Amino acid sequence: MHIVMMEFVPGTDAAFFQKVEDYAERIRKECQGVRLYHFGANEAARSQGYTHAVVSAFDDAPTHDAYQVSKAHVEMKTYMGPSIQRLVVYDGAAPLL
Repeated sequence: MHIVMMEFVPGTDAAFFQKVEDYAERIRKECQGVRLYHFGANEAARSQGYTHAVVSAFDDAPTHDAYQVSKAHVEMKTYMGPSIQRLVVYDGAAPLL
């Protein structure tokens, strides 16, 4: 599992989030071994300002490692970086149902 929760700078608009979703779609298509890859708004009342998250699951650790350096993911991080105010990451094993 790989989960990234993000808070964005004020003024981040819908066009930005649509482009991020376009990157997420590329990752789902281009990265082998990705079982789940979702970018979406955080609807939790206790979000502490983390308004969006990437929730993803991979076949195994080597698949996750390959994703980290994939062209689509590197481009996505480069695009999003200037707009991210804060983020927190969880990487760990979890059983898939």
